[in-house]
Amino acid sequence: MVDTKQEIERKYEATAEEAGPSGRPDLPGLPELTGAGPVASVVSKGVTTLDATYYDTPERRLFADGITLRRREGGDDAGWHLKLPVGPDTREEIHAPLGDEVPSEMAALIRSRVRRAPLLPLARLRSERDRKHLVDADGTVLAEVSVDRVTARRLAPEEGEPVRWTEVEVELAEGRGHDQRLLDAVEARLGEGGLHRAESPSKLAKALAETEAGAVAVEAGGGRPGRSAKPGKPATTAQQVQQAAKDPRRPLGAGDVVLDYIRRQLDAIAELDPAVRRDVPDSVHRMRVATRRLRSAFRSYRKVLDRTVTDPIGDELKWLAGELGVERDREVLTERLEHQLAEVPDDLRLGPVKARLHHWSQGRRGGARERVLGALDGERYLTLLDTLDALVADPPLRPAAAKPAGPVAAKAVLRDYERLAGRMATALETPPGPDRDIAVHQARKAAKRARYAAETARPALGKPAKKFARRMEAMQDALGEHQDSVVTREALRVLATQAHGAGESDFTFGLLYGHEEARAADSERELPDVWAKASRKKHRAALSP
Repeated sequence: MVDTKQEIERKYEATAEEAGPSGRPDLPGLPELTGAGPVASVVSKGVTTLDATYYDTPERRLFADGITLRRREGGDDAGWHLKLPVGPDTREEIHAPLGDEVPSEMAALIRSRVRRAPLLPLARLRSERDRKHLVDADGTVLAEVSVDRVTARRLAPEEGEPVRWTEVEVELAEGRGHDQRLLDAVEARLGEGGLHRAESPSKLAKALAETEAGAVAVEAGGGRPGRSAKPGKPATTAQQVQQAAKDPRRPLGAGDVVLDYIRRQLDAIAELDPAVRRDVPDSVHRMRVATRRLRSAFRSYRKVLDRTVTDPIGDELKWLAGELGVERDREVLTERLEHQLAEVPDDLRLGPVKARLHHWSQGRRGGARERVLGALDGERYLTLLDTLDALVADPPLRPAAAKPAGPVAAKAVLRDYERLAGRMATALETPPGPDRDIAVHQARKAAKRARYAAETARPALGKPAKKFARRMEAMQDALGEHQDSVVTREALRVLATQAHGAGESDFTFGLLYGHEEARAADSERELPDVWAKASRKKHRAALSP
């Protein structure tokens, strides 16, 4: 069993002048913190000895992504700790009881990073922690301030000499949210006492830096091994792409833009993996979108990347999106049905319709959840991640990759637009019925692809690409409303059949079915106008670089 909490903290150290001739390990005394914002008093909680061993792969994959995994003895929360980055000063901390082996729940959460690599002891840190609680006038604990005197020793790739330093941590109490004003008020007091924000983001990062861990090729949070290109082909980060776009001396290449987009989607998949496993709301949807964006980029930019390499990967991405889609489709459909049912007057709700809907949704949820976790735990998924890493490290570039990004990107976006235009013509010409439903669904997929192509092109084409993507998104939404109605009607037919078979009234489900038919008809009538706005020639002309 694991517990989760959000950790919001800041770390501080002394300037060289304040710390003394050696620059470490002693800090000046803590300044008076009473009166810093709502702090009414400072309560000493004594000194605790903490002994933590940090684990990672031989390639430092966790460290590269700003993730820490440790086994710690001592203190109130002895056990295994896994910390996942969330945002500035914020990490998700997952705790499991003390044991000799990494808890299976934690191992699953870092599987997308670790893959098949072993987890080995990386460093050992012993800290003498002097804890103080910052309390308001009502006696509520606002934050904890800790003065840590640390002794660290690197364990791999070989054991190093110990290093020592002292630092201060300020961590908000649980339930305080991200109380920026309190943190800023305490920071101002610490600054007056000669302390400043620590340069290292974590104790582990400082320990590795201080012990000259030459095997670490990237800084914490800088990316995983396998994400950088071969020697002579440096990886292009989003920031580098943006800088190159502003530098007339270095034309932005089409390969730069496409590979940067692919890297960001691959990072999103790996970062969302733990959230999906923990059933965090909207995580399945976001991970599914990342897989679709990747596949769409491969297809839209086939002039940049060799499709003989990317097509098989695209097939695997389609598989993963399908596995994730079972759960996502259930979520969307259940929410739609519940919303519509809430609008039905009480006297028209005949039979246990709400209970039947809940039973139907939960029955589908169990199978969908098992399917998602089964996919993430399978060898096929790990192989896909490895294959994507290999593609980024050694991309199968075609000649167009070296050309200026603007013209190449514009052609790709317009090519996808023409594809959408053809499918929209078919959808609008097809009489109402199952054939039109299929045609509208195909047009929706084309609109999504055109949207993603424009999103990829944004570093090269700027605001016109951003606006074009928004128009394609609006088109996608309009077409999606029709498709959602098709799927909802099928679900209502199943629910009505089940209710009838159980001797219950199926009247309410039939009523909702009729409402959905009307919504679909309204959507079909609106499509020509929506398409006329999205397909104006001036929108496409603006994409010319």
